[in-house]
Amino acid sequence: MATHRRRAPAALPLHALLQALEAWQEHPGRRSLERLRTVLLGTVIANGATGAHLTLDAPPLPHLTLGVGELSEGPPEAEAPARVRTDILAGGRTGSLGELWVSGPRGAAGVTGEAIGAAIGSAWALAEAQATTGRLEALDTASQAIAAELDLDRVLQLIVDLVRPLVGARYAALGIVDAQGRIERFLTAGVTPARRARIGHPPLGRGLLGLIIHEGRSYRVRDIAVHPDRFGFPPHHPPMHSFLGVPVRVGGEPVGNLYLTEKAGGGAFSEGDQRLVESFALHTGIAIQNARLHAKVHELAVMEDRERIGTDLHDGIIQALYGVGLSLEDVPDLLAEDPDEAARRVERAIESLHHTIRDTRNFIFELQPELLGGRSLVAGAEQLVEEFRRDTTVQADLRLDAVQVEPPASVVREVLAILSEALSNVARHAQAQTVVVELEDTAGGLTLTVTDDGVGLPDGAEGLIGHQGLRNMRARSARLGAELRMESGPLPGRGTRVRLTVPAATLQP
Repeated sequence: MATHRRRAPAALPLHALLQALEAWQEHPGRRSLERLRTVLLGTVIANGATGAHLTLDAPPLPHLTLGVGELSEGPPEAEAPARVRTDILAGGRTGSLGELWVSGPRGAAGVTGEAIGAAIGSAWALAEAQATTGRLEALDTASQAIAAELDLDRVLQLIVDLVRPLVGARYAALGIVDAQGRIERFLTAGVTPARRARIGHPPLGRGLLGLIIHEGRSYRVRDIAVHPDRFGFPPHHPPMHSFLGVPVRVGGEPVGNLYLTEKAGGGAFSEGDQRLVESFALHTGIAIQNARLHAKVHELAVMEDRERIGTDLHDGIIQALYGVGLSLEDVPDLLAEDPDEAARRVERAIESLHHTIRDTRNFIFELQPELLGGRSLVAGAEQLVEEFRRDTTVQADLRLDAVQVEPPASVVREVLAILSEALSNVARHAQAQTVVVELEDTAGGLTLTVTDDGVGLPDGAEGLIGHQGLRNMRARSARLGAELRMESGPLPGRGTRVRLTVPAATLQP
């Protein structure tokens, strides 16, 4: 008895059982299951019990049915003096994690059940905290990726790649639908390119996929293989059972659907998984619309007079879209804490997006594209002057100092945009024969001068229709902290001079 009393306290610490549960959660396979069985049996025996049978159904822990000792074949049919049944509970979760039976003397069975239940509750709490952290990190990563990426193809693939680990799905897909509700693009994650090639043509939107498209609501199915609306899989398609489908909308209009299958651990997707993906779908809709607008903007960037409202586009639309994204970042948390506020937040975001789309349509023909991306200041100036010579009959003379230190790319873009606008004004309004472009790099900063021999600036030119570009030039120079001077009559009775002086502090990398 003395030996038993000395060993009993060593059986109660939960470290070994917690380690075994954690290993099984991370790698639910035969090896980790056998380790868990051994540790569970050791805990039972060390505490004077004779057997235990455990049934767990508590995502994010994998499903588990495990018996040891005299209960290794299954749980008893009913409680008896030598058999105790316990519901395994955990703080922060409604309902039980599963069922635990322990056999043996009543006192030993009770203590053993409490110890095992505490270990499982701690393991579930840790797994839930890790899953929640991972989901929030995935949402944060998605938001940052959406804000940084404007190429439509890359945005769509990023969405698919990020949503899959968000809810522990083995496979994920994003179907983009056309006006008739047919899937016109289908991007996947989790399926290798070789298998996709063997599967052949992507789905068209029939069966369960079609329900989501036409009904416009989420579907969560434990096993699509037995769902009455299933359409079936083509040859070489991987087997799939658990399913979660969520529509993606922009301004109330469907643009696509997110599909996730094969929940990790073999269970079904939960209601929490559905809420999380629905929140992610809000980001998805904004990202798709943002990228489409950007693509349209890029396509129309070659139109005449494209510089006139570039500043308005940058400072208005892109910032508005970014603001919408920021307003939605904490919606996943609000869904649980304050659903009404979450709904109001989403409604305000949708309204803001509608306003932004309207503004884009107003701006689309007055577009300023990114100028000469990636070029140095001197190379960009040379290209602009060369294009001016090629496209006009005005004689252009370029006089360049060697730039000692290449300015930051943001400064280069603004300076080249001002030069482009100045040359555009010469071509459109000056009626000049010649123009001289000078770029000087001095200790005090950088000076860009554009001088023509044309008719000069009319009074109040910046307020006239067709001179939005002059106001944009001033706005750009203000962002640089630079001085911009525009004056008529540098030559006797005629001509215009535009001089931009950028301070040395702005030029530092």
